[in-house]
Amino acid sequence: MDVKQLKYFVAIVDCGGFSQASRQLNVAQPALSQQIARLEYEVGAPLFTRSSRGVTPTAKGITLHRQAKFILRQIEQALVITREAETQIAGRVTLGLPPTTSAQIGVQLVQRLNRRYPGIVLNLIEGLSGNLRNLALAGDLDLTVLFTPSAVENWEDTPFLREELFLVYPREHKLFPDDVTSVTISDLLDIPLILPSPQHGLRRRVDLEYERLNLTCNPVAEIDSLSILMQCLLRGMGATVKPMAAINVHGPAQASQWRCLPFRGASMTRLNYLYSPPRETLAPAVAAVREELLGLVHEEVTSRRWLGVEWIGELEKPARPMHKARAVSGV
Repeated sequence: MDVKQLKYFVAIVDCGGFSQASRQLNVAQPALSQQIARLEYEVGAPLFTRSSRGVTPTAKGITLHRQAKFILRQIEQALVITREAETQIAGRVTLGLPPTTSAQIGVQLVQRLNRRYPGIVLNLIEGLSGNLRNLALAGDLDLTVLFTPSAVENWEDTPFLREELFLVYPREHKLFPDDVTSVTISDLLDIPLILPSPQHGLRRRVDLEYERLNLTCNPVAEIDSLSILMQCLLRGMGATVKPMAAINVHGPAQASQWRCLPFRGASMTRLNYLYSPPRETLAPAVAAVREELLGLVHEEVTSRRWLGVEWIGELEKPARPMHKARAVSGV
């Protein structure tokens, strides 16, 4: 098994067929077929199920695809590191952030890395937790933030933040009197709710509280885009349940237009976990982004620029020099 075989195999899976991969790689299709045949011989099992509609990976093929993408990413990072001077931290780092986390720290993180690590190209991907988990499992992320432990096999999950969930809606819509300072789950029965779809962690958290009270959650809409969800609320469609960071979705200057009511009678919180491969295996650029993300979150919490949260993580001492020249981000 060699790198060329893994590269060809990953391309065939990602493209959905030999002919598409042949065009992408600029390699003749018979050569691709020959390399995959050798790879299947070494694995000792078929890697694809072939049909008139194309090819799909077998169970062993799916497992190899995940590991192959990780190996190819590590090789790419190793080459970048080797080509750079020893004191320069460089490389491409793909980071997955949930929308609310991105709304709170996304811009600051890009600016921080541009200033401190000019050799790092940050590829910032925003997505809901279920989608980010799938990307991590597929080997398409170097780091990600998720809300459940043990969600990505063979990755470390480091808890660093406890977020409180609030009932969020525009102030001008007066869903509750101004003197109301908190709400119960039962209070939600009287207002239209817009929530994410059931496969996502926050929605499952809300559904669990409803079930605890033998109630049924019936949102008026299920929207998996934070920006669209919040725009619907601005047009008078109701309220949502989100961490307070959601009010920054249209920029901090617009945050004051939202009202955030805490819940009483229910522990409406969620833990944030920073996921990464084992730290001893991280490329320097990935380790640097991990360190800077944790440091930025800690600063946002302790300075009270990030409200409705509690820092529960541990900061690591910087182990590498920082470079303060300007860089171009890959976001």
